[in-house]
Amino acid sequence: MPVGVKQKQNVDTIVQKFLSENFTIILFHYDGNLDGWWDLEWSKKAVHIAAHNQTKWWFAKRFLHPAIVSMYDYIFLWDEDLGVENFHPGRYLDIVRSEGFEISQPALDPNSTGIHHRITVRNRMNIFHRRVYEVRGSIKCSDDSEGPPCSGFVEGMAPVFSRSAWHCAWHLIQNDLVHGWGMDMKLGYCAQGDRTEKVGIVDSEYIVHQSIQTLGGASATKVSNHEETVKRHGVDVRSEIRRQSSIELQKFKERWEQAVKDDESWVDPFSKV
Repeated sequence: MPVGVKQKQNVDTIVQKFLSENFTIILFHYDGNLDGWWDLEWSKKAVHIAAHNQTKWWFAKRFLHPAIVSMYDYIFLWDEDLGVENFHPGRYLDIVRSEGFEISQPALDPNSTGIHHRITVRNRMNIFHRRVYEVRGSIKCSDDSEGPPCSGFVEGMAPVFSRSAWHCAWHLIQNDLVHGWGMDMKLGYCAQGDRTEKVGIVDSEYIVHQSIQTLGGASATKVSNHEETVKRHGVDVRSEIRRQSSIELQKFKERWEQAVKDDESWVDPFSKV
């Protein structure tokens, strides 16, 4: 989990949920501040890695190599701004195992901020779901929809990978594309089979996405004066990060397309004939 000391209280709340379930805690300190965590009892048993202003995917690519984490059945690669009052990791993994999900995420409470895709929103009538039906907007999702974001999709803030799925997903992360944009649309290729069956959203164990934007120091929910933020940093840092992320998204798409062209023997398992 990427963490900054300003979100220490929320991180502590998240970690407390996992301690009783025999998880190893790895914290990626993007603000470089390790000393601010030693008063938490569990902190001395956690793994701490520090690098200023780096992203979750940057850390994951460098420190979560599949060989390093091969002893673990599941990898939770979560953000720090998640509310976990209605989440229990043990019950969550019971559902994941019983349904054969190789890639999954807890559903998002409908009151979350920063919801980008309907498939991630909790359906309180379900224990889990694999697809969403949507007739409004530019993206139409029906029984005929066999790919992201209608099915076979999780988003980047709280993905959970099986050991085998992570072995694939780690290779999908581009070393120099640190924001990870575009990966969510391709993670289904790492599902070890049919992505419409092996990728799922767990509704009964759900989280709240608070959308606290930490890179650049701006918060979507707590910064009230945008002009002050721009003045303090000299540039609009959030806008610059979004611009860079958009550039990386285009590069990711281009690399995927080029890789498909270069590998003449590769057959897309999800292409429609």
